[in-house]
Amino acid sequence: MSIVDSIAKRRTYYQLDKDLPVAEQEVVALVEKITELVPDAFNMKSARAVVVTGSRQDALWDAIYDAFGGKVAREKIDGFRAAYGTILYLYDTDVVKGLQERFPLYAANFPVWAQQANGMLQFSIWSGLRDLGVGANLQHYNPVIDEMVREMFDLPASWQLVAQMPFGGIVAEPDAKEKEDIRQRVRVIR
Repeated sequence: MSIVDSIAKRRTYYQLDKDLPVAEQEVVALVEKITELVPDAFNMKSARAVVVTGSRQDALWDAIYDAFGGKVAREKIDGFRAAYGTILYLYDTDVVKGLQERFPLYAANFPVWAQQANGMLQFSIWSGLRDLGVGANLQHYNPVIDEMVREMFDLPASWQLVAQMPFGGIVAEPDAKEKEDIRQRVRVIR
């Protein structure tokens, strides 16, 4: 399969269940390998991923609901809770700060570059999951849940939460993507 085919298959799947079509270890191995392979500026290796499954998956989404004091729909949270697991995406601010100190001319760029690398990691894992037949979606309940997640999973204080990716068995396919005139977003200049 080409990378374009892989990217084309990646979609936002909201209707997920705990019926993972592959062994959990295959998902973990994918996350580990892609985390190792995704590039970042100055080879800083700031991206972090935490794979949450089992009863901790359910507890995570119950705690996210509680963190919002009922201000998010329970049905929406229960949709994420119904997934097999969640990948938490973070970056290590200590790594970023260390590079800012070593390379002061680029200091303002390191947080941006860390976010870019994290985005590449998220997208690559998302596409890889789909190649395994696993559905996923990407959520952003941070910064409201940052401290709760750090405490719940005993994560270092320097790990900054960026996104949450529920993943699992695909219950229903999303609607077809609408075609667009890509020339509105891509220009070729000769």
